[in-house]
Amino acid sequence: MTRITQPLVRDGDVLRPATWDEALDRAAAGFRRSRDEHGGSSIGVFSCSKSTNEMNFIAQKLARSVFETNNIDSCNRT
Repeated sequence: MTRITQPLVRDGDVLRPATWDEALDRAAAGFRRSRDEHGGSSIGVFSCSKSTNEMNFIAQKLARSVFETNNIDSCNRT
């Protein structure tokens, strides 16, 4: 099995190599389109309890401030 060493983007039915900037721009556009068409509740964020408190804080800030959703969860239940 060959390891993927660069991002791939879909053009129609074909995956093609892309730059990181293009791939991230497409991902951001997809999140933005989903939020604009279906509201922030169409997006959810999952954060890991093994991450640092700072990383979990950043995840919830991203969810609430950028994605405009309160749908954030983590695996820290016992």
